[in-house]
Amino acid sequence: MALQVWILGVGMGPQHVTAEAAEVLRSVDYVVAPEKASDDGLLALRHAIIAAYADTVPIITVADPRRDSSPGSTTAEYERAVAAWHGARAARYAEVLRERGGTAAFLVWGDPSLYDSTIRIVQQVKDLGVELDFQVLPGISAPQLLAARHRIVLHPVGRPVHITTGRRLSAAVAEGQDNIVAMLNPDGLELSALADWTIWWGANLGAAGERLVHGRVGDVAEQIADARRAARAETGWVMDIFLVRRP
Repeated sequence: MALQVWILGVGMGPQHVTAEAAEVLRSVDYVVAPEKASDDGLLALRHAIIAAYADTVPIITVADPRRDSSPGSTTAEYERAVAAWHGARAARYAEVLRERGGTAAFLVWGDPSLYDSTIRIVQQVKDLGVELDFQVLPGISAPQLLAARHRIVLHPVGRPVHITTGRRLSAAVAEGQDNIVAMLNPDGLELSALADWTIWWGANLGAAGERLVHGRVGDVAEQIADARRAARAETGWVMDIFLVRRP
């Protein structure tokens, strides 16, 4: 019999877990979670979610493979590094799932559909020969939280919003995009070319270390850099997202 896997979007903590996801969480045999370090703040948040909704469900930690994150890498080099990292994760998850069987869950930050690769990795696990079926439940995404915190709509009336990564921000601007949400932003992301644009920025939204900045990019760029450093110092990690709009 194929083992069952649930991929559950959990926003940024217990306060964002839907009733549907909580019900499923209580039904699983265990949760599989990557562990990046002995003081992994995101793993601690996963434990908080389990404590809030399913305190008898164990978390099976898997040492997270190292990813080559060399600064200055090209887009092709970055994509190769991520592909290798995903492959290594899939191999480690496959080992755990083969050994334990039953019903497992993965807790995904934000929503599994947006800049998260758990669905792709679980599919790779299947491709490695692990007989499993998987289902997905949505969660509150970072763009949703950004809009709510700043009390804005992500797009002008009847207009699109373009969602991309910080690495691809300059390409989006060059293509003529003028209302852009950027996620997965690297340290030191250069915004000077957008000095006259308006920015709505947030870090660690919905979690400890949350920071918000809004204003003309040229006026608040230094404030954003300071807030990003402060968020990392407070929690040991930082995930930031922003909306930029051409005047």
